[in-house]
Amino acid sequence: MPKSILVVDDAVSMRSLMAMTLRGAGYEVQEASDGKDALGKLSGAKFDLILTDLNMPNMDGISLIKEVKTRPNCKFLPVVMLTTESQESKKEEGRQAGAKAWIVKPFKPETLLGVVKKILG
Repeated sequence: MPKSILVVDDAVSMRSLMAMTLRGAGYEVQEASDGKDALGKLSGAKFDLILTDLNMPNMDGISLIKEVKTRPNCKFLPVVMLTTESQESKKEEGRQAGAKAWIVKPFKPETLLGVVKKILG
């Protein structure tokens, strides 16, 4: 059974690029347009990993991680930030919230797949 990943980004082109890269490597992918959309999708499905942008309307990536970690069935769900932000303070905020890894955009497909494979095994 392929691992399932939820890709969260308000930019359709970025979401599509991530989804295409992951599907090409054999992962099942669902897409969400922001944190609120992602939380709705988490209620109806089981995921092995969340890949999320930081800056999004309605609910940003840090708020999404914090909310995900309060849910008993998602407490140990790994979350990876994929964002243009690279400041150490933002990375630390992400780590404090529970982010497992931080990838800076633009990303190389092999970098994304390497991080995903390392986390999912």
